[in-house]
Amino acid sequence: MDSLTHIALGACMGEAFFEKGFGKKAMAWGALAQSIPDIDFVASFWLSTPENLLAHRGFTHSVLFGLMIVPVFALLADRLHRPHNIAFRTWITFFAAEVFFHLFIDGFNNYGVGWLEPFSHARYSFNTIYVADPFFSLWPGIACVALIFLKSNSHKRTFWWKFGLIIPFVYLSYCCFNKFKTDQEVKGIFEKEHIPHQKYFTTPTPLQNWLWYVVSGNDTGYYVGFRSVFDHEKKMSFQYFPKNDSLLKPIGHIEDLQKLIRFSQQFYTIERMHDTLIFNDLRFGQVIGWEDPHEQFVFHYYLQYPEENKLVVQRGRFEKWNWETLKSLWQHIKGN
Repeated sequence: MDSLTHIALGACMGEAFFEKGFGKKAMAWGALAQSIPDIDFVASFWLSTPENLLAHRGFTHSVLFGLMIVPVFALLADRLHRPHNIAFRTWITFFAAEVFFHLFIDGFNNYGVGWLEPFSHARYSFNTIYVADPFFSLWPGIACVALIFLKSNSHKRTFWWKFGLIIPFVYLSYCCFNKFKTDQEVKGIFEKEHIPHQKYFTTPTPLQNWLWYVVSGNDTGYYVGFRSVFDHEKKMSFQYFPKNDSLLKPIGHIEDLQKLIRFSQQFYTIERMHDTLIFNDLRFGQVIGWEDPHEQFVFHYYLQYPEENKLVVQRGRFEKWNWETLKSLWQHIKGN
């Protein structure tokens, strides 16, 4: 999830955990502990883009990191707030809940989380909710603001931390249902329309959970389409993108390229544009693909110009969005 959502969730969890026993300090500790795995952003100051892509949600999002940082936080809080009557095991439980919840919830996005780093480089992702979904994030944000302004002894605080935690997780459960429904339907469509699906995934399109981006294929190329949870017809339109990995033969030994392939989890295509090859990571979708099936993929990396690849994960994500685009998105969400 995005950083602001983690801060708000962490604050609400802090209030829920200590409630009437630790005041607003619990909210501050909760927000800090919930945010600490994202300390990996500092790696971007010295790592190349491919290295940074793997570093983000890598070791600092691993179980090992969680086991290391939780007692550090517990010791700090225990020392800083003396004298107090909070048992050390309570501090451990609190910070473990905050940190490991961050690691878990990030797995619901499509970026991938290295839970087993450094022992395994496998990335885990449930592809269930968009990384910034206002229908998930709004409620803890509102609750966090309310808790900041309410007095520490206000009886209304219980309502607000429940508001900030229960509603988003009811919504997340609904997202899981949408994921299951979409996967079941597209599998049937793959079989009916003879779409190869040795490798496939489904993930929500930006800012909502009703229109899903679908990618399916094999080592030669991928079919890309969109499916609304409100679609009734058991069919989809697909656009085919050849993998074109043969174009990589002259540069296949380049280390940055191997990192990009590893990061993409093999969901990539290569295309030639002017004087450079472009590496497309299909997992992050197209700019406005539901409107134009030939649109460029959001993640496109200029292989011959590595210095031109900042913010590559969300390159031009919203640059073509306008009122007409939003109306088109709404039409696709409503289904056929």
